[in-house]
Amino acid sequence: MPKLKTLLLRTNLLLLLFISACGSYKIPADYQKVSINKPIFVGTYFSNPEVDYVYKTHITVYGKELSGIFIVKKINETSHRVVFTTEFGNKLLDFEISETNVTINSIVDELNVKLLIKTLTNDFKLLLNQNYDFSEQLENKEFRVFKVKKDGYFDYFYTNKTDGKLAQIIQTSNSKEKISIIFTVENNIFAQHISVQHRGIPLQLEFQYINQ
Repeated sequence: MPKLKTLLLRTNLLLLLFISACGSYKIPADYQKVSINKPIFVGTYFSNPEVDYVYKTHITVYGKELSGIFIVKKINETSHRVVFTTEFGNKLLDFEISETNVTINSIVDELNVKLLIKTLTNDFKLLLNQNYDFSEQLENKEFRVFKVKKDGYFDYFYTNKTDGKLAQIIQTSNSKEKISIIFTVENNIFAQHISVQHRGIPLQLEFQYINQ
């Protein structure tokens, strides 16, 4: 994996520029503000501590591809453990993640790039954290949007009005779209497919649930 290490080091430099390259983000005009009854958004994916959530995972960065198995386990009320392995079972990374803390149990040298770790950690927090205080709620005929401000970012959680399932997360910085996460939903406990798209850098993550 030396070529991957070189590629990620190049990515490390280009990540510094990506915020200015992101396009501006605006809520579509047909959304209207509504009153807030309970200012907490609760995510339900990855919420059952008795389930190992296992996904076939494909990462594309600067035209290079990395495939493997992504495993998530809720270990207590506030934390998850995430493990990414090759398809042959060799561990590539092992993190414990909560809303306020990240513990790196292990990571291979080829992935041990500071800004890559920061980017993946942010992605994992968006996917896994479950309780968010939101400051604004909007809706149109199909979706409700919960706007959360945290750590200098705004996160927009789009849920279907018919069933309340989370359909998309958009994270912005300085009014520019940074990350889009789209969920294809089986039920409120897990998403069948998750697509993570970064704006400004060619980094994409695809997760496909593996039935066990």
